[in-house]
Amino acid sequence: MEWSLREMRCFVTAATFGTITDAAAELHISQASASRAIASLEAALGQRVLRRGRHGCEPTAFGEALLPQARRLLAQADAVNTLADRAHGKLRLGYAWSALGRHTTTLLREWRSEQPGIDLHFEQHGTPTSGLAEGRCDVAIMRSPPDPTKFSSAVIGLERRFAVFSADDPLWARRRTLRMREFAGRTVAAEARSGTTKRELWDGGPAPAEFIAVADTEDWLNTLSVGEAVGVSAEATSVHHARPGIRYLPITDAPRIAVRLVWWRDEAPGGLEALVELATRLYARG
Repeated sequence: MEWSLREMRCFVTAATFGTITDAAAELHISQASASRAIASLEAALGQRVLRRGRHGCEPTAFGEALLPQARRLLAQADAVNTLADRAHGKLRLGYAWSALGRHTTTLLREWRSEQPGIDLHFEQHGTPTSGLAEGRCDVAIMRSPPDPTKFSSAVIGLERRFAVFSADDPLWARRRTLRMREFAGRTVAAEARSGTTKRELWDGGPAPAEFIAVADTEDWLNTLSVGEAVGVSAEATSVHHARPGIRYLPITDAPRIAVRLVWWRDEAPGGLEALVELATRLYARG
C-alpha cells in the first residue's frame, strides 16, 4: 500500500495538537475522517504512529522518529503549492484567533480596489505562527514577537486589551471598564499556543489566583460563558467572536498589543509591501 500527503498531514497535525479532535478541527475535516487517514497511514507503513488514550494521543517511538521527516516532506509540498499560488496571483494571510478586527473587511475591500491583480485570502490556523511555519500561509498576523532568526515582521498597529467574561458575572456585570489589579484572586483561562495572556502581564502587581489552559477559541469562550473563568484578549477578538452571554470590556491600564505582519526572512511574497502599507494605514485611522 502507498500512503498519501493527506494521511501524513493528519498524523503530523494530531501529533502537534495532541488530539485527533483538534487535528480534525485544524484541517477542517471530521474526526472520523482524520482517524481513518491516520489508520490508513499506519496500515501502509506497517507501524503504529500514534498511541491513543482517553485524553488524547502521542507519537509512538516510530512516530517520533517519523515526525521530523514528515514535517520536512509537508513543508516541501506546501512550498510547491505556495509557488503555484503566487503564480496565480494569490496571497494567503493567516491568523490564529482573530484577523484584524474591525479593519478586516475594510482591508479586503480596499485591497481589491488597489491591488486587483492579487487575490488576498484570510485563513485561520491555530498554531503559534498562524500557519506560517507550517507553510500554510504566505504572511501571518501575529500578536507575539516571532523568532527573528527565521522571520521578518512589521508592526502595523496597536490594540487595546479587553477583559472577557460571562455577562452575569457577579463582580463585573455592571462595570464599563476594568483595571489590571481587579483580576487579583480570579481564575484566568488562556490558550498557551497562540494566545497573548501570560502571567507576566501582572508582574509587580496583584495577580490572578489561577490560570487554566484551554484548547482553542471555542473552548475558551465556552469556559468563560459558564463563569468558570475570565479572560483577557486583544480588541480584535471582541469583533470576531462576539456571542450572547459574553461581555468584552476595555482594561484601561493594560499594555497594548502590537499587531504584526510576519513572513519568512528569505521569502517575502509578492504584494507584501502594499499589504503592510495598507494595514498600517487602517490602524492609523483608528
